[in-house]
Amino acid sequence: MDADDLQAALVTLIASIRAALRTELYSIWLPVQLGAIAAAAIVAVVVVAIVRRRFDLVSATMGWPAYLRLAVRALTENFGVLAFIFVVGVTRAGIEAWATHPRTYLLDIAINLGTAWVAIAILASLIRNPLINRVVAVTAWTIAALSIVGLLDATVAMLDARAIAIGGLRVTPLLVLKTAALLLVALWAATALGNFLSRRVQDVPELTPSIRPLIGTLIRITVMTVAVVVVLSSVGIDLSVLAVFTGAIGVGIGFGLQKIVANLVSGMILLADKSIKPGDVISIGDQFGWVTNMGVRYTSVDTRDGREILVPNEDFVTQQVVNWSYSNYRMMLVAKFGVSYDSNPHHVREVAVAAAAAVPRVIDEPPPVCYFEGFGESSLDFSLRYWIADPSNGIINVRAPVMLALWDAFKREGIEIPYPVRDLRFGNEARVRLDRAS
Repeated sequence: MDADDLQAALVTLIASIRAALRTELYSIWLPVQLGAIAAAAIVAVVVVAIVRRRFDLVSATMGWPAYLRLAVRALTENFGVLAFIFVVGVTRAGIEAWATHPRTYLLDIAINLGTAWVAIAILASLIRNPLINRVVAVTAWTIAALSIVGLLDATVAMLDARAIAIGGLRVTPLLVLKTAALLLVALWAATALGNFLSRRVQDVPELTPSIRPLIGTLIRITVMTVAVVVVLSSVGIDLSVLAVFTGAIGVGIGFGLQKIVANLVSGMILLADKSIKPGDVISIGDQFGWVTNMGVRYTSVDTRDGREILVPNEDFVTQQVVNWSYSNYRMMLVAKFGVSYDSNPHHVREVAVAAAAAVPRVIDEPPPVCYFEGFGESSLDFSLRYWIADPSNGIINVRAPVMLALWDAFKREGIEIPYPVRDLRFGNEARVRLDRAS
């Protein structure tokens, strides 16, 4: 359809509407139908006010299945529209029974529009995403309203009349709207399906913790790709036409999206080689914590102080990372201390080992060990090394009990921890003269 045909169709449609309105203005049925619609709307408002005042929807649907509860709530929220449809239907039946040749076309349109509104509202309520819910509801009801009033074909023809040729692809407003709506719904459905399948994969005990996120990520990417391809094919877009954009997309990825792609590939590598996996205790830079989640772009590290650090996956590949639980979850901690030169170093070692072994989280195998490291300026220097098997439960909350246990044991055994002492010595004889003030 070219521009002249579209203009002729619009002129014909407008002329038909004007003729119909000119005819209806001299008919008694137009004010009768408008009055019936207005009265039905008033009755519906009154009924809704009474029902909402006497009926507690939240309490009545408590404990119901989620989707059933959403559908019932949507039905209740549109109870006014149902009352409107009922009143209009009763009015139409009365008119048809009373009059010989009644005209109830406006009442029919009102009933159909109300029915479509309720049905679409109930179906859209099952979509929990507010944006997708609104888009689906508005789009579906617009199409239904145009179809009911008989303007759908004319609207479709108008939107399909203007086109822009891009290569071998004919782009029209209708194609753009249809593709956008279908892509939005398809991506939402693909995301929901991908999340569902990913959760099911997480519950499979035969898969290792590092393989589960990898499979979940691959499932999401696959489902999203299939959704996009299906939508583009369904609207009549030949995917081979899009090959002309491959070079531009490659340049864009090379310059603008290189960090995103690097993080994506790094995440895949980490999940595949199992060097970092959820639950590991790691140190990267000056940050210490354990891995809680591995995503496509970043890895979440919990530091046990209320912070959750989002570390780009590329940093785990390009920087030095200490994985305290790579091969096992045992972790060695060191406590350095010094004692007085009057202390027996053999006795100090025995007391320190016994003090560390008495702390509950210190494991027996390998056992704690204390080394005499050297003669300091004012103390004998020692290092106490002990192991724990649960670093994910925290480090400082085991270091503190060990240090307190050392303090208690040294006080009990009479082992002195020296204070810094500085001697001031003069090489030659010094004379000090004091003048008493008069």
